Amino acid sequence: MTMSFGIFLPVGFGQEFAGTGPAEAADIVVELAGTAEDTGFKAAWLPDHLLTIPPSTAFVLESWAMLAALARETDRIGIGPLVTATGYRNPALQAKIASTVNGLSRGRLTFGIGAGWYEPDYRAFGYDFPEAPERLRQLREAVRTIRDSWSHQQAHIPTMIAGGGEKVTLKIVAEYADACNVMTSPTDAGRKFAVLRQHCADSNSDYDSILRTVTTGCLISDTDDEAQAALSPAAGAFYPGDFRSYLLYGTVDTVRRRIDAFREAGVQQLIVSFHDATEPEAVRRFAKEFID
Repeated sequence: MTMSFGIFLPVGFGQEFAGTGPAEAADIVVELAGTAEDTGFKAAWLPDHLLTIPPSTAFVLESWAMLAALARETDRIGIGPLVTATGYRNPALQAKIASTVNGLSRGRLTFGIGAGWYEPDYRAFGYDFPEAPERLRQLREAVRTIRDSWSHQQAHIPTMIAGGGEKVTLKIVAEYADACNVMTSPTDAGRKFAVLRQHCADSNSDYDSILRTVTTGCLISDTDDEAQAALSPAAGAFYPGDFRSYLLYGTVDTVRRRIDAFREAGVQQLIVSFHDATEPEAVRRFAKEFID
């Protein structure tokens, strides 16, 4: 099965821009996106967060402002948030923002949305942070509102819903989404895709029309030990299980085998978060090895 690649760009959430000002940081993001476009990546994705992790006074670039910049600074690569949290913006306003960015990019936006999870963002900006069932209810309602708004504009913007919850989130994907995203191992991704297929059958929707994506981390090194030594235990906050066994951390051969495992699991786009997040050379090296 053919599999494309996306790049997960930094915005400062992981404090990638320490010692750098916002204007210079924005230039770095634009350069990374341009490098990805030139080397064959299918899409460039930005996280949508308001504070760093862990919380600090360091700045975080606002994702929709940066997506507008990328819409004008790139020509071919797809762009999108991975993903916007429902609770950060009124859904009707969010629909307007997204449709504007889609226009600026001449139709290259995929609208990524999720229930939200990083409580410090909400608390710092005075937003309510309800329990997960309520956030999922709000996600469903927001997706309906946003898609209805776009239907009045006679424009279709593909919608990606992120999250691996098998009883609710993947059901919402089956009912409303053009794409899904999970952050997990190849084995678990394959299992979740099977759950999604069943939800699609139950809702009479087309499983094969839903783009299946997975986000993963990457560091290519001369030895596996060198790469593994650089992999922080904090990655467990994002990647479940034995993440050292499936993230793309290792030699070229190791990374190739792990990419193949994602492909065999049914992943259609593998979204790569580079360990050296601000270095275009990491993007170029990956593309040289793995993108035809």
